[in-house]
Amino acid sequence: MKGLFPLEKFRTVKTPFYYYDTALLRKTLEAIKAELKKNDNYHLHYAVKANANPKVLRLISAAGFGADCVSGGEIKAALEAGFPASKIVFAGVGKSDWEINLALDADIFCFNVESIPELEIIDQLAGEKGKTARVSFRINPDVGAHTHANITTGLAENKFGIAMADMEKVIEIAATLEHVKFTGLHFHIGSQILEMGDFVALCNRVNELQAQLERHHIKVENINVGGGLGIDYQHPNEVPVPNFADYFQTYRKHLNLRPGQQLHFELGRAVVGQCGSLITRVLYVKQATYKQFAIVDAGMTDLIRPALYQAFHYIENLSSEETKETYDVVGPICESSDVFVKAFDLNRCHRGDFLALRSAGAYGEIMASSYNCRELPKGYVTEDFAG
Repeated sequence: MKGLFPLEKFRTVKTPFYYYDTALLRKTLEAIKAELKKNDNYHLHYAVKANANPKVLRLISAAGFGADCVSGGEIKAALEAGFPASKIVFAGVGKSDWEINLALDADIFCFNVESIPELEIIDQLAGEKGKTARVSFRINPDVGAHTHANITTGLAENKFGIAMADMEKVIEIAATLEHVKFTGLHFHIGSQILEMGDFVALCNRVNELQAQLERHHIKVENINVGGGLGIDYQHPNEVPVPNFADYFQTYRKHLNLRPGQQLHFELGRAVVGQCGSLITRVLYVKQATYKQFAIVDAGMTDLIRPALYQAFHYIENLSSEETKETYDVVGPICESSDVFVKAFDLNRCHRGDFLALRSAGAYGEIMASSYNCRELPKGYVTEDFAG
């Protein structure tokens, strides 16, 4: 929707850049809060890996949510943005010593532990500080998700988590360690999931595992079901806010929580995906033998998802209302994979036109690189263009 973009003010900054619609972000945050209010034992930890732009993070922390971090750098970014340490969870299959120590010093809510060796190191480092680390165990539920193979995380073949067969063993080991406290179970099956049946399958698996633990008189204080809810990349204007009602209702209906049990979510893409766009200028329109190219100044270094996942991003020509023509929209990077979309209809393009690659708020700016010695794109929010 072209009217959402302050086009004239875009001319004052260098392209490519990321633009975040803070009105839409606030609307999304309010939609989530409305659902969480229905259950006082539901908690959201925003997945910082989706977007760590400081201005975006501050808006999310101001909404009262926690943070899901997968590195020491993300923990620092979350703390600087105002997320309370008591609402930070730390996941990741390869936590280094300095990251663990940082989390211990900050006294975060818990570590989502992914292996026995990691558990032992956390116990050792916590002991050296005279602290007790709260830990949840990330269990690999061997549940598939209808999404791209590169972003499934809950299959037995994936590197993440502890095998279900080892669940009781690792809980028993934790009970023998002096400087860790078992607080819960953590799960995550993948990303960009739009079929609620995938989350139902996760609920069923968690129910089975809880029943198994209870037969051995093991109680679980916290259940963390990760995130994974997708967004509508095809229709960003028609569906700007994901269907959070169906998502949370799926867990209310299918997950058998015990009295007093707390349920944690780690949504990322669904929070920020639709509020962000990559803004780029057309450098050249090139007529080839069989097709027409719109060559833009953004490339796979600025938004790698199409090259990495064959992901689709809806594109709008913000500068033109002319008849639509068919283009391959490509970048300047010296790689054949530097293609945003093929055979896509855009209002006729001219040198200097602004194009908006929509639904780029998640895994866009945060994944940018300086390959080809390119500058990293800057990120702006609505308020940066006010006045």
